[in-house]
Amino acid sequence: MKTYAIATIPGDGIGKEVVPAGQQVLQALAATSHAFRFQFEDFDWGGDYYRQHGEMMPANGLDALREKDAILFGSAGDPHIPDHITLWGLRLKICQGFDQYANVRPTRILPGIDAPLKRCKAQDLNWVIVRENSEGEYAGVGGRVHQGHPIEAATDVSMMTRVGVERIMRFAFKLAQSRPRKLLTVITKSNAQRHAMVMWDEIALQIAQEFPDVTWDKELVDAATARMVNRPATLDTIVATNLHADILSDLAAALAGSLGIAPTGNIDPEHRYPSMFEPIHGSAFDIMGKGLANPVGTFWSCVMLLEHLGEFDAAQRLMQAIEQVTANPALHTGDLGGKATTAQVTQAVCELLGASLQRKAA
Repeated sequence: MKTYAIATIPGDGIGKEVVPAGQQVLQALAATSHAFRFQFEDFDWGGDYYRQHGEMMPANGLDALREKDAILFGSAGDPHIPDHITLWGLRLKICQGFDQYANVRPTRILPGIDAPLKRCKAQDLNWVIVRENSEGEYAGVGGRVHQGHPIEAATDVSMMTRVGVERIMRFAFKLAQSRPRKLLTVITKSNAQRHAMVMWDEIALQIAQEFPDVTWDKELVDAATARMVNRPATLDTIVATNLHADILSDLAAALAGSLGIAPTGNIDPEHRYPSMFEPIHGSAFDIMGKGLANPVGTFWSCVMLLEHLGEFDAAQRLMQAIEQVTANPALHTGDLGGKATTAQVTQAVCELLGASLQRKAA
């Protein structure tokens, strides 16, 4: 039996509720399998750790994670700590430290979800957004000078490298090639950003030659927001820069019904380091500790974790259980207009996993 070492980092806010729920579901899944099990190690990094130690995670924290098979992450964000400290001190430190350069965000309308696009059929919104996750607008290049004076200046420089753009484009084209429609949209803003984004476009054209079976087009990021709303069926796989994809993926999640159901994977495609999986909803301090958080985004992130580990049958079983739960309005949490609790949704998924095993045995 294979044992997978999983690091759990609940982080802040409702991350402390949904990550244990995700762990519970993974344990329930492993209990029904003779092929694998999980060994979890929890790390208490985040806002509370910062208040005690002056940093979001230890300086040598990456060493503690390096030999793990995967990381399940909750959220980074605390209303009492500046956002750039929580983000750069924890999540981005892990993403960049382990060169998790492909951020993958699947989006579709799950059964039973009342999505806001009333003219849209569920099959019309089935996207995967690929976000460049290591450079671009979040490269961390820039600074501030003359602080407190009238001549104060601050810069944030979007830094793109040929190797960084080539690898994310190649990843996106391969992903599009693996999907039934073989369709890719490259998001750009080269009409206004005439250096880095022009290089982005040129490299997209270059990499496209390697994938003649993939149909692709190019869309300005501002036009893409309208296309996502007005013509969702024309999109399938989408690749964008760090900032553009960050924004578009939140729009995508809202169009699919709720940020609470949306997953993401921070992937090292070469498997040199552990990849990290997380819901995209943030720390949501307003509902922290009330048992109201929607754990579906975490469960779907666990599906991506299982797929990354090569456990495709288990991933499919978990996704089927998730879809059965979302199809039941009585199991909708507040973000979906229901009254179910985190614990009730978690219990329902775990019970369905057990039931699926019984049906298989029968």
